[in-house]
Amino acid sequence: MKITFEIIEHVADLARLNLTESEKQKLTSEMANIIGYVDKLNQLDTTNVPPTSHVKPISNIFREDVVKESFDREKILSNAPSRDNGCFKVPKVVE
Repeated sequence: MKITFEIIEHVADLARLNLTESEKQKLTSEMANIIGYVDKLNQLDTTNVPPTSHVKPISNIFREDVVKESFDREKILSNAPSRDNGCFKVPKVVE
């Protein structure tokens, strides 16, 4: 992709930046250098390189799911000011 003066003006306009002509010229050459570097990276042969999702090797630290006894429903609902069909009953908040 060729970075032109017009592209820099357009991006500056979208970002609401007030750039001087010299700043636009400087950004045009700097962005062209950045895009050129990325184009070099795109030329690398990565056919035998496995894709990675993270730079460092990480492992899952979550605990295993274990089925165990839950709280007694009646004991929990004993503190409810109002209940209906084994659940807490709350006032309607949406019209």
